[in-house]
Amino acid sequence: MAYITLNKNHFFYNLDIIAKQTKSKDKIALVLKDNAYGHGLLEMAGLAQEWGITKAVVQSDAEAHAITPYFQYILVLADTPQKFSEKIRYTINELNAIEKFPRGTLVELKVNTGMNRNGIEMDELESALEKIEQQGLILEGMLTHHGCADELGDVYQQQKDNFAKIKAKAPQGLRFHSCNSAALFRDDDFNEDMARVGIAAYGCMDLPEEIKSVELKPVLSVFADRLSSRVLPKGSCIGYGGTACLEQESVVSNYNFGYGDGFLRICSGVFTTFEGVKIAGRISMDNSSFFSDKERLCIFKDARDVSSTAQTISYEVLTSLKPGLKREIV
Repeated sequence: MAYITLNKNHFFYNLDIIAKQTKSKDKIALVLKDNAYGHGLLEMAGLAQEWGITKAVVQSDAEAHAITPYFQYILVLADTPQKFSEKIRYTINELNAIEKFPRGTLVELKVNTGMNRNGIEMDELESALEKIEQQGLILEGMLTHHGCADELGDVYQQQKDNFAKIKAKAPQGLRFHSCNSAALFRDDDFNEDMARVGIAAYGCMDLPEEIKSVELKPVLSVFADRLSSRVLPKGSCIGYGGTACLEQESVVSNYNFGYGDGFLRICSGVFTTFEGVKIAGRISMDNSSFFSDKERLCIFKDARDVSSTAQTISYEVLTSLKPGLKREIV
């Protein structure tokens, strides 16, 4: 089976840069949802703890309880509690959801400031605060999410302005946070209680040059081992559908990384590794062929190399990697 390496030095390097933006490592909340963006939930939790991060953000209650030994504060974005932990807070994503949380739950209220995805509407703030009190919930924070921080245009600033209005109306003493990775690096005047940082920590953030140039280092690499190798004559066709037909005699080897492992099938026939090794034909479920005779092949060291070929984003490439792949910290 193919395997993944996680570069500890690159991860720590990225966190050092992020800490300069937040002005304190205590204000970094590492986003570990979806198996830590494919990097491995427990692997990255352990590295984050070693570096000194005390806050984390996840999607589910199960993820939160799995990482309670590593963090002092954990925010769940889209779930309700199954069992109590004093370390875990839960996000309220709409007005009608308040009644779903048991009395005494630690909660944070999300506000829709313009992304129009999750969160109460801005004019529902007073009603939400009343319902939270009636339900007996413990409100600790308020948040929003920037949908356009990594793009040019006016939406980012409009959302910032809207969240400022919400903070002015909110009760005193709450935790306020709105910045994802892109928003954190969009400005140099970060002044909130924490930033929810995901893709920047993993080294695959893309920002337009007009916004910011940030040199981060990808943490994750994928390697595959050779299953078989053969010399094929000119005219031979390779793989399902025989879509790759050789124009000259070539060495072709098959490696144990396919779409069943998370190698996006749209890369069939067009992907080239960073070392210049070209894929041969269609990606199969458990393996892929390349014009190579290497015993071990590095498929990619930067998910953006795959995402550019697949015309998608690095997030999709990373989160497609299956949890069953071995992950090794190097």
